Amino acid sequence: MSIINISHVEITTFILVGIPGLEYAHIWISIPICSMYLIALLGNCTILFIIKTEPSLHEPMYYFLSMLSLSDMGLSFSSLPTMLRIFLFKASEISANACFAQQFFIHGFTALESSVLLVMSFDRFLAIHNPLRYSSILTTLRVAQIGIVCFFKSFLLVLPFPFTLRMLTYCKKRQLSHSYCLHEDVMKLACSDNQIDVIYGFFGALCVMVDFMLIAMSYILILKTLLGTASRKEQLKALNTCVSHICAVIIFYLPIINLAIVHRFVQHVSPLFNVCMANVLLLVPPLMNPIVYCVKTRQIRVKVVAKLCQKHISNNHR
Repeated sequence: MSIINISHVEITTFILVGIPGLEYAHIWISIPICSMYLIALLGNCTILFIIKTEPSLHEPMYYFLSMLSLSDMGLSFSSLPTMLRIFLFKASEISANACFAQQFFIHGFTALESSVLLVMSFDRFLAIHNPLRYSSILTTLRVAQIGIVCFFKSFLLVLPFPFTLRMLTYCKKRQLSHSYCLHEDVMKLACSDNQIDVIYGFFGALCVMVDFMLIAMSYILILKTLLGTASRKEQLKALNTCVSHICAVIIFYLPIINLAIVHRFVQHVSPLFNVCMANVLLLVPPLMNPIVYCVKTRQIRVKVVAKLCQKHISNNHR
């Protein structure tokens, strides 16, 4: 194992935290956390299965929804190992290299989800603004190309993180603020100059916020298109196709913005608040996105119910 050398101390591990003040209840807290992971996994796998097996859902909107489900699953699996170790087995140590790798995947899938939400907003704008050319512009090949670009753009953006963190010198402080590793959390433990990490971390956060601003801009353009051309009934019908995506955007960006503000501008904050907000960031979007899309998107809801009824009927015939 690689060792981070300090003047007279060798640190090979960092300390993760569960929920401060509730360490005695971690085994019980693990029950809802594991349930959330299982529901998120089941929900996203259901979305992927329905879209793959139903030819009527082989459209750009649902291909992008598949990408969102994949990024949600990646986000869940990135944090799952350390969350389970802390709450189930009370094992809070993580090696430095494992920590750097985990924060790379967490930030990578976070950036990927942000990119997919941005693409989905442009998809909704195009469908409402130019419906006649929608299918000819967003062909299956073009959707696949957009997905590949989003993937490489997101992970190349965070690729320097583990290398810049590896170059820092860490002193005796080893305790992190969350149940998993984050770039801004790890770099605060360094006793050497971390200016490069601060600047590049801010740049990475800025890129995610640019995605958010472009999403907001796309909805301004959608509203402008609807107010200028459509009747009230058509306006409500078009906006109804955007409700699921708007919910996904709020669920994803609200904890990110909150956590970014706390990490960069608030000096003294309750550790309990810090940990809870960080856990919301990784647990809630993968859990809620499949539920929101199944409830609010009629095509998905109808296909899910049809599959369940079909399975129930086949079981009764046996």
